[in-house]
Amino acid sequence: MPNVSREVRPSQKPGHVLNEHASLEPVPAGWSMLPPGDAALSRRLKADGPSWTMIELKGRKRFSHGIWAPADRIAALRAELETERADPAYARRLNAGRQRRAIAEADYVEDFRAAVLTFLAFHPRYTTDAQLLADLIAAHATPVGSGTVARTERIPIENRAEDATIAWLRHQTTGYDQMRIPLVKGRRREVRRLLAQRSHELLRHYRSGQPPASAHCPLQAALLRARPPNPTPAPVPAQGVLF
Repeated sequence: MPNVSREVRPSQKPGHVLNEHASLEPVPAGWSMLPPGDAALSRRLKADGPSWTMIELKGRKRFSHGIWAPADRIAALRAELETERADPAYARRLNAGRQRRAIAEADYVEDFRAAVLTFLAFHPRYTTDAQLLADLIAAHATPVGSGTVARTERIPIENRAEDATIAWLRHQTTGYDQMRIPLVKGRRREVRRLLAQRSHELLRHYRSGQPPASAHCPLQAALLRARPPNPTPAPVPAQGVLF
């Protein structure tokens, strides 16, 4: 069905794809592949008419291999876009858009960090630890394209902050990354649930103002690794003695 926009899978047979029913289907005559990489051209091609988006599935991940579409339509849209990009006004609009996105991103990072601090709710005596921990979690979770829970808009920011904090603690204060978890359905979820309970208990100590002893506290160990080393102070020149 070349007259509709579809999602297909790669095939080992040249000039063919695997359709929705996992059956081989030939690519229509006169079509060519637009490789991935030009997001603006890809959007226009999909909006302009029928196309087949080639997606490869690997586990839960999706990898784009490009878009099949009529070759003459790809060429026409590419030429149209190149003409627009040659106009100085296009560059100005592009820069303005980047600045708006940068401002919006900085605002979001600030809001997310504040939400993490609110969730931590450490006792005032551990304000410094809370500030550093919020910095570390925000730096890890908020970059665009990171794929973390902080980048989703499906749940409120307060829930994102909580989930991101528990995830950071799971990786930084437990042995989760070195665990060999059996490939049994639900087992990894159960392990995460148990580790989350430990993380919540750890946070309760800091909220009460009485955390475990620093020498044995996994959070203190994680924060210590993150803190920059203190520079060695320069020696103070000896003062001359006046007689």
